[in-house]
Amino acid sequence: MNDRYTRTAICLHWLIALGLIGTFALGYYMPELALSPTKLKLYSWHKWAGVTLFFLVLIRLGWRLSHPVPPLPPTVPAAMRFASHVSHGVMYALMLAIPLSGWLMSSAKGFQTAWLGVLPLPDLLPKDALLGDRLSDVHKVLNYTLLVLVIVHTCAALKHHFIDRDDVLTRILPLKRQPDPRHLKP
Repeated sequence: MNDRYTRTAICLHWLIALGLIGTFALGYYMPELALSPTKLKLYSWHKWAGVTLFFLVLIRLGWRLSHPVPPLPPTVPAAMRFASHVSHGVMYALMLAIPLSGWLMSSAKGFQTAWLGVLPLPDLLPKDALLGDRLSDVHKVLNYTLLVLVIVHTCAALKHHFIDRDDVLTRILPLKRQPDPRHLKP
C-alpha cells in the first residue's frame, strides 16, 4: 500500500496552493488601487491566474479520480476522517466556484475575460451592473470561506505532524525524508 500521494498530485497540490495564495493576495490588494493602467493589468493577471487555477483544479480532480488518495492512518478517528473528506470536497467545490463566480462577475460588469491576454472567453451573462455587484459579493464570500478552510486544513496538517506525530503531512510534501524515529509513536 502506498502511503504517499503521487508526484503529479503533489506537484498539483503545491502549484494550486501557491496560485491560491497569489490570487487571493492580489484580489485583496487591487480593489483599493486608483484606476490606472497598473490596476487594469493586475486585474488581468488575477483573471489569468483564476482561469489557470480552475483548469489545474479540474486536472487535479481528474487525477484524484484515477489515482486513489492514500488512506489516513488507522489512528485517525472516524469523525475526523469524515471531516477530512467533507472539507476536501468543499475546498474543491470552492476552488471551482470561485473562478466561475469571478468570470460571471466580469461578464455582468462588462469586462471580458481573456486567458493570458490572448484567448478571449465568452461572456457568460449580459451586462448588468447590479448583478455584477451582487456577484462581486458572492466572489468575496466564497474566497473568504476558502481562506478559512485552507487555514483549518493547514492547522490540521500541522497538528498531525507535531502533535499526532503521524505521516499525514509528509505524504504530500515534495521531498520525502526518512521519518525521524523521535516523531513516531511507539
